[in-house]
Amino acid sequence: MERLRVRVVAKYPHAADAFTQGLLWHDGTMYESTGRYGRSSLRRVQLEDGEVLAERSLDPSFFGEGLALVDDRLVQLTWRSGVALVSDVQSLEQQAMLRYPGEGWGLCFDGTALVMSDGSSILELRDPESMELVSEMTVWRGDRPVRKLNELECVGDDIYANIWQSNEIVRIDANTGQVTAVIDASGLLTPVEALRADVLNGIAYKPDTGTFLLTGKLWPHVFEVELVAR
Repeated sequence: MERLRVRVVAKYPHAADAFTQGLLWHDGTMYESTGRYGRSSLRRVQLEDGEVLAERSLDPSFFGEGLALVDDRLVQLTWRSGVALVSDVQSLEQQAMLRYPGEGWGLCFDGTALVMSDGSSILELRDPESMELVSEMTVWRGDRPVRKLNELECVGDDIYANIWQSNEIVRIDANTGQVTAVIDASGLLTPVEALRADVLNGIAYKPDTGTFLLTGKLWPHVFEVELVAR
């Protein structure tokens, strides 16, 4: 198992009132799901200056969670409402609602199935058209299950997941469920910034550069990082 850390290659402004729950990169633009009841939203954001190019507020009864792109549709989880909101990637206009049982936390699309977390050690693979459960996979670090799986990012045959309430990200083999790398993402915020911010909770992969975008709940920055050996 590899032990990696993040090396910052760029830092960008980020709306410090955004309670980030999901993050993705598509066609040169960042998309973000934010949470909290009455304040949840779906946003398209210009990375370089943090400008919110488009935003749609969610119904006050929904707490926004993980976000994934399936073709030209954004799929946004809700925490305890049992529905996924399907929206057009260009207009952000809601097109459909898909139901699922239990809590929704992190979400990514592996090219075939939506991979979903609920804060446990289990990842659920769901049909992207219906949200029907296809299969489940327990995530292991050696012989121990990895709990508190939260925000997800699918990259090839790997799934990156941040561990809730920590600065640790794990890289998971999507075929076996085994953790193949542990990534230390600590130290991104200054001590003063950390006092005002909440936890790390946003991972997006930029395939054009091979770098990752990381941010968190109420963070004032988005960090573009490389993964390097500790």
